[in-house]
This record gives sequence, C-alpha cells and structure tokens, in this order.
Amino acid sequence: MTDSPRGASKAAFAFIFLTVALDMLALGIMIPVWPRLVMQLEGGDMGRAAFMTGVSGFLWAAMQFGFSPILGAISDRVGRRPVVLLSNLGLGLDYVLMALAPTIGWLMVGRVLSGITSASFSTASAYIADVTPPEKRAGRFGLLGAAFGLGFVIGPAVGGMLGQVDMRLPFWVSAALSLANAAYGFFILPESLPPEQRSPKLDLRKAQPFAALARLGNEPMLRKFAAVAFVSALAHESLPHTFVLSSGARYGWLERDTGLALMTVGIVSVIVSGGMVRPIVRRLGERKAIYFGYVMGAVGFAMYGLAPTGAMFLMGVPFAGLWSVSGPALQALMSKRIDPQSQGQLQGALSSLRGIADMIGPLVFTRVMMAGTEVTESASGAGAPFSAVGAAARRVLRPDPPGARTARGRISRRIFHFSARRRRR
Repeated sequence: MTDSPRGASKAAFAFIFLTVALDMLALGIMIPVWPRLVMQLEGGDMGRAAFMTGVSGFLWAAMQFGFSPILGAISDRVGRRPVVLLSNLGLGLDYVLMALAPTIGWLMVGRVLSGITSASFSTASAYIADVTPPEKRAGRFGLLGAAFGLGFVIGPAVGGMLGQVDMRLPFWVSAALSLANAAYGFFILPESLPPEQRSPKLDLRKAQPFAALARLGNEPMLRKFAAVAFVSALAHESLPHTFVLSSGARYGWLERDTGLALMTVGIVSVIVSGGMVRPIVRRLGERKAIYFGYVMGAVGFAMYGLAPTGAMFLMGVPFAGLWSVSGPALQALMSKRIDPQSQGQLQGALSSLRGIADMIGPLVFTRVMMAGTEVTESASGAGAPFSAVGAAARRVLRPDPPGARTARGRISRRIFHFSARRRRR
C-alpha cells in the first residue's frame, strides 16, 4: 500500500478509532471472567487467586511501561501502519493462547504478551498527530479517548454474558475481534508518516522508558506538561481500585449497583470525550480547556469523597466526567512541541507515565482508603481516596508563585532527573 499524504482519509481515522475501541473492548470482555479463571486454575484457592490477579495486573502495566516508547520509536522509523497491524495480529494470537492456557503460568505469559501488543496505543496516538492539523488534534485525541472508554463500557457487560456460556468463550471472541481488525486494516489502512519525515535511524537505547522520559525533560515546559499528565493518570487510578469496596462500605451497594454506577461513569466519559472536547477547546483554547477540566475534576472527586449518600455520589459524576476534557487538550498541546519524526516517542513516553501510574496507583489508593477508615473509625473514611484526588487536582491548579519550588515541579524534576541518570548509566 502506498504512503498517504498528511491529510489521510476519514476511513483511516475510522480504522484507528475502531482499533482502539476493539482493543479496549477485548480487554473489557475479560474483566468479569479473569478472576474466576485464575481461581479455577489455582484449584479454587481464593487467596492465591487474588494474589495472582494482582500480579497479572502489575505485569500488564509493566509491559505497557516498557514497550510503549519502544513501539513508538519503531513507528517513527518504519511508519505507523506495520506497527498497528502487527499489534492487532499479535493481540489476536495472544487471546488464542489465553483461551487455551492449561496452567496459571501460561495464563501469565498471555497477560505479558497482551501488555506488549496493547502498547500500540501510543502508535495510534502518533498516527492521529500525523494526519490531523495541530488546531484540531485535541478533538481527535478526545475521540480516541471516547473509543477507549466505549470498549470498557460495553466490554464487561458482553464478557459477563459470554462467561455464563463458557469461561473461555470471552477470550475466543476477543481473539476473533482482534484478528478481524488486523485483516480489515491490511486492506484499508494507509501509512500516515511519509518516508522523508521518518526518523533516520532506530536507536533502541534511546527508546527505553527512562531514556524516553529523560528526552521529554530536555524542554522544561514539556517536562511540566508531562508531570501534570502523570499526576492526572495517577489520580484516575483511585476509581477502579477502591470504588467497589468504598461504595459497599459507605452505601451498602451490591455488585449490580456498583456495575451500573461504573457504567454511568463510563458513559459520561465517552460523551464528554467524543462530543464535548472539540467545542470546548475551540471556544477556550487548549490551556484554558486544561484548567477547565481540572476544575471540574476537582469538584467531582471532592463530591465523591464527601457524599453521604449514593444519590449525592452520582451527582458528582457529570463534574468528574468533564475532567476528560483536560487529557486530549494537554496531549494536543504537547504534540505541537514535537517534530513529526518524534511523535511516536512522545506518545510512547506518555504511555510509560500511564504505566507507572497503573503500577503504583493500586498500592497508593488502597492504603489511603485503609488510613481513612482507621482515622475516622467509620465507613465514611472509605471516601478518602476521592477526597485526596480532589485536593491534588486543586493543588495542580494553584498558580505557582515566582521562584517557588512547587510539589508539581518537584515531581517533574525527580522523574526526569532519575530518568536522565538511568540513561547515562
């Protein structure tokens, strides 16, 4: 297939949208059956199954952290198309492996491979940056976020129904979706990065996660933006890892109640990402849109943390959902500061930051919730993670006094200075 100019067809963007949606749908389909399958392979030992489920989540996030910048750098050198298509193919074959896995060891191998092949999200983001004018990137990144959320809204419901038929069936369906997407893309997806704009060589040492992060640190403003992106990603980890226990303790919600509430959160996020990012950014500009998103997020999560009833908790969902405006606006602002042949590395570095957040978020927020319940000696303390996120969002928004060494600045300096030391070694 021949390379396309920067103004790639709508069909190509639709494929990238579909790729991300199907990747997330395939991951979401596994959510209801994964712990049950792990427990089955562990002989019904619930404690061991819980531990291995945590290990599998850590392994997946670690692979995202390690391979996102590598795949991004490879796409800068050889183009986006082969990386996206091979990722779809590899993900489909990996689901086949997990569907057939006879032991917990093979299932963990499948989870590792899933983390590697799913790391192409950074390449998909770079594709969008290639084919979209800078002033329209925030809207396109918002649509990509909507695809991300759409998969997680639909996936668990589909996976639950399929799992009732057979515990392995969700893996086969996920495999079919990924393989069909790879076949479709082979015929429809054009290349987005012309040869003259590609990186002249591939240096995998510079594509390692810490090296990629250190390169972001070479420009102070880009470093600050990346630190804000990391704090935001970490804050979002508070919801999936504490919500079920928190809502059960505070409101007496059962599985059906929490499932419906999470579905509501996901639907609002999809609506905001897919339909509201573009008009808000067009009206406010990227910088003000970022602040707007964080203000709404701070209000929403403060309401989550303080809500005495389930109804009041749900009133915070629209505010927290508007947080989704800030991510695409921030991503678009950062992409403007990077040349075309480094877009893959930028998106890979951002995915690595999200991987770090995925690894430490569960540890941080479960401890915060435990501390909140111990201090208050009541179920109301289970909302502490959400209150902490609201406070952190307000801290990020506070103007920096001249010459101040802010917490945000300390975070950015520590991350990128540590990355620079690792690169020198």
